[in-house]
Amino acid sequence: MSASEKSTAPGGRDIVGSLERGIAVLEILAAHPAGLTLTETAEKAGLTRAGARRLLLTLVATDHARQEGRRFLLTARLLSLARTWLSEASLWDYALPFLHEVAEATGESCSAAIIAGTEVVYVARVPGQRIMSVALHVGTRLPAWCTSMGRVLLAGMDEAQRTSVLAQSKIVQNTPKTKTELGAMETAIRQISSQGYAIVDEELETGLISIAVPVCDRAGNAVAAINVPAQAGRYTPDELKAHALPHLQKAAAEIENFFVVQ
Repeated sequence: MSASEKSTAPGGRDIVGSLERGIAVLEILAAHPAGLTLTETAEKAGLTRAGARRLLLTLVATDHARQEGRRFLLTARLLSLARTWLSEASLWDYALPFLHEVAEATGESCSAAIIAGTEVVYVARVPGQRIMSVALHVGTRLPAWCTSMGRVLLAGMDEAQRTSVLAQSKIVQNTPKTKTELGAMETAIRQISSQGYAIVDEELETGLISIAVPVCDRAGNAVAAINVPAQAGRYTPDELKAHALPHLQKAAAEIENFFVVQ
């Protein structure tokens, strides 16, 4: 490898500069669906025309790009690669980095769950810096009706489905704050549907407060939820909302992008 092909990035001696530049050209073409000319590509990539030409023609030869007149455009081959990868990985495998971001930003744990019958099932979890009294892990099941993720998912259901789930749920007085009256619960769920998040304050367990947001598929249906739980003594509901909601909403939007690709 010539000196011109060595990357200036950390570990440059082990980086193939031509591949690095080829990936950069792919990213540039991806940002311009209508295609770019050789000159435009060279300018945006910081390459000579000769260097950009070799990379573009290589992409054309490998069917990653095509040439239409003077313009170069990406082909669907990259989508095939993405679909192959997506089909081999669980959504929650590649959603974990986003949960990590929430955990790092808040100092609290961040989890994801789906609904199964009358319960939520944890499908991913990143521990926080503080120890929680509730031992949670992937596979943990909790009642949907009194958890923040469960209520977010109930709020995403149509009325008949939600009524059925609540009718089958074993509703008990877990703590003095637990809502057990169906009318009050329905009111809370309607508010959640309107505001886009749920806060459950010491209804599952004394001392535990949690905030959750939905994760929606491309049709806008809530198919999962992510949350941040915390010790109630450290946050009021408004304080937890201010502390965690923006990070949860950002993570949910990033996870939803994968549903669009699939």
